[in-house]
Order: sequence, then structure tokens, then C-alpha cells
Amino acid sequence: MWVLWLCVVILLTILEVITINLVSIWFIASSLVSLFLSFIVDSFYIEFAVFVILGIVLMLITRPILLKKMKSKSVKTNIDRVIGMEGIVTEEITKLKIGAVKVDGKTWSAISTSKIEVGSHVIVEAIEGVKLVVRKGDV
Repeated sequence: MWVLWLCVVILLTILEVITINLVSIWFIASSLVSLFLSFIVDSFYIEFAVFVILGIVLMLITRPILLKKMKSKSVKTNIDRVIGMEGIVTEEITKLKIGAVKVDGKTWSAISTSKIEVGSHVIVEAIEGVKLVVRKGDV
């Protein structure tokens, strides 16, 4: 039986290397335990039960910790500070045409879901790529 468990270890290792998302690492560990257990116990059912139960227990215990450690942190830039700021339209904005807005002393490309004329005050709602998403201001 040890050959079977060795094959399982190798296949799961290859699967884990191909996928980067921690898919089978817990079952690699549990199959290693089952591999060593196969030298002591002759029952495949016991080996398989250890493989399944230990794999699930390891996954439930360690996965949240590993995901928290591996979670990539989003890098905030200074560009986020323009969200919520008020600006003035320098080129007309329509649903189908990108316009321009002056915010914080800089000119930005801008889009909107409604038509906004030159000289209108706008509020920056979001940033999509290199364009500001704006809405007509209350002024």
C-alpha cells in the first residue's frame, strides 16, 4: 500500500505546484502520514480514514491563518485623496464622451452618467483606471 500513498503524495504535490491557491497542501501532509502509517497498519480503510480526516482537520485549522498571512495588501496612493473633492468641468462630459475636470489644481479625464457642461461644479465619486467618475455638484 505504501506505493499507492507515495503516488498520492507525488500527484497532490504536482497539483499544488500547478495551482498557487493552496488547494491540496493539507492532503499532501495527510497522505504523508498515511504513507508512514502503511508501514505499521495493514488496513487500507484505517489509512484512508486518517488521510481524509487529518486532511480536513488541517485545512480547517490552518487555512484561515495562511490566507490571512498571504493576503496581498492593496497599496494606497495619493490619488485616492481626490475622491470626494469638488472640481470644475473644463471640457463637456456626456455619457458617450470623455471630458475633462480640474480637481486639486490638476486636469483629469472624467466620465459621468449624465451630461455636464463646461464650468459646472462636480464631485469626484470614484476612479476608474486613469479617469475620474464624477457627478454634478450641488453648487
